[in-house]
Amino acid sequence: MPARVLGALTVDEEGVMTAAQLGEWLGVSPAAASDAVRYLVQVGLVLREPVPGSRSIRYRCVSNSWYMASVAKGGVYKLVADVMSEGLAAVGTGTEAGARITEMVDFFLFLQDEIAALVAKWQATRGTPAA
Repeated sequence: MPARVLGALTVDEEGVMTAAQLGEWLGVSPAAASDAVRYLVQVGLVLREPVPGSRSIRYRCVSNSWYMASVAKGGVYKLVADVMSEGLAAVGTGTEAGARITEMVDFFLFLQDEIAALVAKWQATRGTPAA
């Protein structure tokens, strides 16, 4: 559902909708759309803003959000690694499950570092005039 909501906000001409509008556009309940936007706000892909003259809230795509959110402090891959580390504490490091979890943690931390480097490279590329 978050991907569908992000897609809807991305293709909407204004890039802004309320949860009710998102629900109607996607053919889902406003509650389902609201849950999705709550997640998207949490990871920094969507902003909450008040509707002028109303008590309603609308949601807006963040400019360049698809890569900015991926390298934000405490990025998504680091969060996954942190959760997996909690599992490691539960199963122990000297077990087969512990070895699998350790590899997953290491992989997600590696991804977080690599994504940050790729974004820097992307930004440098975008700042250079096309040949």
